Amino acid sequence: HGAYVNLGIGQPTLVSNYLAPDSGVTLHTENGMLGMGPEARGDEVDLDLLNAGKIPVTELPGASYFHHADSFAMMRGGHLDICVLGAYQVSAAGDLANWHTGAPDAIPAVGGAMDLAIGAKDTFVMMNLLTRDGQSKLVSECTYPLTGVACVSRVYTDLAVFLIEPEGVVVRDLFGIGFDELAQLVPVPLKQA
Repeated sequence: HGAYVNLGIGQPTLVSNYLAPDSGVTLHTENGMLGMGPEARGDEVDLDLLNAGKIPVTELPGASYFHHADSFAMMRGGHLDICVLGAYQVSAAGDLANWHTGAPDAIPAVGGAMDLAIGAKDTFVMMNLLTRDGQSKLVSECTYPLTGVACVSRVYTDLAVFLIEPEGVVVRDLFGIGFDELAQLVPVPLKQA
């Protein structure tokens, strides 16, 4: 309650659809809106109101709009409590790789991810735990270009919630999988909460 939160592109944009109107959370979008509501549907769609993923959204009472430069000043100035970002990889130390796979033909698109990852007081990641070919995205060390170093404190996945703590990676919640099975999928030592 009372947090200012930025939602990144991809899965994180879904968070706005699950916040109760009285949650006390104020959503920020990189493109210059504070007070974003859930995705817009039907007659609610206003193509001038978009989130960072270019999805039409609603505005909550008291919403405000501002220049892109002001939005980045909020991000860089430590004015956001939490950012929720997608990722290609997160290391056991909380390093984040979410803007480029390093493939020569891939188009790099960092956007404001570096500013968010370092500027927000807490960086959460929301992603599928495994790649399409079954490899863990939670890794000992990132092999993709880094977005931020030691910036991720929590990772939400389809199979578990992980806390990145100084003493290691702690599994807080499991979803349809046992701890031992999860430990076989992830090449990082895991601790149970």
